[in-house]
Amino acid sequence: MPTDHAGSSRSHSPRIPLWILGSLALLASCAAAPRAARAAPRPNVVWIFAEDMNAWMGCYGDDMVPTPNIDALATRGLRFDRAYMPAGVCSATRSAIALGAMQTTYGVHQHRSSRKRAPGEIVHLPEGVKSVYEHMRMGGYFVSTQGMNKNDFNFIWDAKSFYDYIGKRFDEPSWQKRSQGQPFFTQIQLRGGKNSGKPYQTDPAKVEVMPYYPDHPAIRHEIAYHYNTIRQTDDEIGQILDALKADGLLESTVVFFFTDHGFRGGVRHKQFIYEGGIRVPLVVAGPGLSAGTVRSDLVSGIDISATTLGLAGVPIPKTMEGRNFLAKKYEPRPYVIAARDRCDYTIDHIRTVVTPRYQYLKNFLTDRPYLQPQYRDGRPFLEAIRTLHKEGKLNAVQSAFAGPDRPAEELYDLEKDPHETVNLAGDPKHAKALAKHRKILEGWMKATDDKGQYPESAESLLGVLKRWNKQAVNPEYDAVRRKYADQLKSAGKAKPLRKKKKQ
Repeated sequence: MPTDHAGSSRSHSPRIPLWILGSLALLASCAAAPRAARAAPRPNVVWIFAEDMNAWMGCYGDDMVPTPNIDALATRGLRFDRAYMPAGVCSATRSAIALGAMQTTYGVHQHRSSRKRAPGEIVHLPEGVKSVYEHMRMGGYFVSTQGMNKNDFNFIWDAKSFYDYIGKRFDEPSWQKRSQGQPFFTQIQLRGGKNSGKPYQTDPAKVEVMPYYPDHPAIRHEIAYHYNTIRQTDDEIGQILDALKADGLLESTVVFFFTDHGFRGGVRHKQFIYEGGIRVPLVVAGPGLSAGTVRSDLVSGIDISATTLGLAGVPIPKTMEGRNFLAKKYEPRPYVIAARDRCDYTIDHIRTVVTPRYQYLKNFLTDRPYLQPQYRDGRPFLEAIRTLHKEGKLNAVQSAFAGPDRPAEELYDLEKDPHETVNLAGDPKHAKALAKHRKILEGWMKATDDKGQYPESAESLLGVLKRWNKQAVNPEYDAVRRKYADQLKSAGKAKPLRKKKKQ
């Protein structure tokens, strides 16, 4: 931050950098604390935030490919075995983590809203609701983001208020740009499951195919490819840790590694909110944390933001719903919630409750199949499932997801059925569990005023149709087409989601 120069012909009061003001405020608030506590330096914080990736890693018991850097990070700190993201798609998850609150609380749940290049609601956050990045800056931290350009927020935001610096490379030591003595908070965004996977070649014949997918070459290819991207991501994490070590910062930095949702090549993974879609790796290591600790309590992605503020000594605002899972008085969550809403032009409405033993899902729109038209249409792994279902070559478990309809409720015993293949919602032996989870969800939706329970506006759906008129087949679009027929005539052909890169 700039300061006034000495030698001016006029008298000026010095302009004090924001980070110093924040630090002074924090010191003042701690004036009554013991001297040793006041003297303790605040840690630096690094988020290694990867795309589209499940925990198929050595430290999580999967030895298909080596992951030495992630494993070493877990050995140095804490590995969370029951970490869940608030959504199965990037923008909803990233919006929730940025705000430390469920995306449904502030109406930022519809995928790719609030931007010019994609359709959806234009959401302005309520007065006083700020992101974790802004709170960390106000608390005196140098805040930077680097790597994959994935500031995928479903609300109107200002990059200048979020970050002090934005870098394009994941291996850039952006913390070197901070003022001397200033603590830093750096978000390093990796392509993760969207990496090229080169030069690794996992043998598709050796991978395990989940029981809810058919054993087909296209499915095996996607699973093997995901392992390749995990190996590549592990290499990148090694480079990041080496850079911190080279600058003498590794021992004073708390490193978080996590991902936004499950892998993209699994149609019951990404975008959906089964275990494969929302259960992710979460490893935290740094000063003051017990090495080699394994946590089995339920944590939500929104807890990462609250925990980050707690580590930095920055007050956690009431607008955040996350919990500091490293606090001394931390109370573990009895359950976590996740939500699926519109993804691009595919309208859906699903909520889930995960407790230590069960996962409950409520399908609000039972008039449509799970495999609605979507952005992955035409890709071999998805078309293989559709073709095999049409030919009657899927078993009962595989057909349940590929069929034309869905049940209103699903209940799975995660202890006995980790792949979630047996729906217990109609089993009298689990009636009490079903009623309990149903009550949890109903209470949560009411208490948080879950914005997903309200229909999306016609104006917002018009934005979807202007881009994807032909692909948008849900009945909610019919009235919008009639109302805005003239505008849609001039909308032209549907545009692709993005240019596909050759691999």
